Amino acid sequence: MTELGLFLSRKSVNRSDVSRKTGISKTRLSELSNNQSTKLRADELYLIALAIDVDPNEVLQFVCKDIKLKSEV
Repeated sequence: MTELGLFLSRKSVNRSDVSRKTGISKTRLSELSNNQSTKLRADELYLIALAIDVDPNEVLQFVCKDIKLKSEV
């Protein structure tokens, strides 16, 4: 499961509702939630956040929490 999938699960989000509200297909939402190699686009993140009534920054911070700058050597 991806970070987005974990976020949606923790929020008990109905993916069918998200699909209906955003226009993002249920198949695409499933890929974004389960497939680590699937890339989440900024517009998708924003639409999902609007559909579940959370701040897009909250989703972004959760999904990207493991991304860090390379340390200087």
